[in-house]
Amino acid sequence: MTSPDTAKPVIAAKDLRLTLGDGEAAVEILRGIDLDVMPGETLALLGPSGSGKSSLMAVLSGLERATSGFLTVAGEDFTALDEDALALARRGRIGIVLQAFHLLPTMTAVENVATPMELSGDKAAWDRAAEELVSVGLGHRLTHYPAQLSGGEQQRVAIARAIAPRPPLIFADEPTGNLDASTGDSVVDVLFRRRRETGATLVIITHDRHLAEMCDRVVTLGDGRIASDTKAA
Repeated sequence: MTSPDTAKPVIAAKDLRLTLGDGEAAVEILRGIDLDVMPGETLALLGPSGSGKSSLMAVLSGLERATSGFLTVAGEDFTALDEDALALARRGRIGIVLQAFHLLPTMTAVENVATPMELSGDKAAWDRAAEELVSVGLGHRLTHYPAQLSGGEQQRVAIARAIAPRPPLIFADEPTGNLDASTGDSVVDVLFRRRRETGATLVIITHDRHLAEMCDRVVTLGDGRIASDTKAA
C-alpha cells in the first residue's frame, strides 16, 4: 500500500453540494462536504437517516452529479463529466453495492455477475463470476433467477457483482442490511479480504458500529455536513 503521507487522494471533495428540486421546493441535501480518501483506506460513513450518507455516496461514485463544488475520483474530474462520461469513468474502476440490488430479472445469478465484465472485455468473466458467488455462499444458486432468490441472496449477488471485476474503489450502502448476522459476517469477511488482496479503497455506509470499527476511519454526517471524522486507534 502506498504511504498515506505521499499518496494523492483517490477521492478529493471540496465544498461539495447537492440540491434537489427547484425554487421554493429546492432541498439542500449536501451542504459543503470537504473529504479526502486515500488509496487503500477503509472508511465508514455513519449518521442518522436523512443525514446525506446515501446522497454523498451517490455523488462520490458518479451516480449523481453534484450541484456545485469540486470532486476528483481516481484522477478524473467528476464535476466536469456528463452522465455518459461518468458511466464510462466508473467502468472497471468503481464497484457499487446499493440497497436496491438492481439485478436484471431475466438473467441468472452468474449472468448478472459475469455479463458486465464480459461486456468490458474480461475473458475470465464467467470463471470469476462463479468464484465470487461461491465466496459469498451462493455456489448452489448460480443458475437461479432473482425472483427465485431471497432478499439476502439477491444482496449477495449484488456484492459479488461489485467485487468480481477487482475495482480499485468499492462503495457499499448497508451491505449487510438484508442479511442475518452469520451471513452478514461472512459477506463482510469477503469484502475486507478482497480489499486486502487488491489494495482497493472501500467506502461503506452502515449503521453497524462493529462494522464501522473494522474500518481505518469513521466519518459521521449530520444534516448534510461532516459532523466528525476520526481515525481508528
